[in-house]
Amino acid sequence: MENTIETVYRLENPEKNIIKFATGTQLRYEDVIKEVFGVACINDLHMMLQYNKSFQTSICNSYGISEKKITLDKIIRIASKSDLLFLKQLLLDEKIQNQQVDENTIPEENTMHVNRPFDTIIKLQEGIYQWDDIKFSYSAVTNGA
Repeated sequence: MENTIETVYRLENPEKNIIKFATGTQLRYEDVIKEVFGVACINDLHMMLQYNKSFQTSICNSYGISEKKITLDKIIRIASKSDLLFLKQLLLDEKIQNQQVDENTIPEENTMHVNRPFDTIIKLQEGIYQWDDIKFSYSAVTNGA
């Protein structure tokens, strides 16, 4: 398992206004699907897409599509680089909020960084990315030497 590159997924439940990121392993072995959608597994999610009218409506409103265009990849898909930047901002905002509560002061923006949220090397829509400890973010891995 150490030699595999984890794919990062973006899960969105527009009905409950939840966006969460998870690796393939987390999707298989943790309760991420249940946390985001309230169902036990992806198979149950297919049923939810088909029969839960309020869930369908929330997806249609969120994406500006008709019910006929609803697909599973609207709510679960491989994350993109821009999704990861969104996650980084969420983590920074959370860290700032926690520090304000703890210290009652506003931290300096340039001293803020996030801890690595996933494995050192991950797969996104655009390709393979590696964590950069200096930039506190993932950078694209280029082919070749």
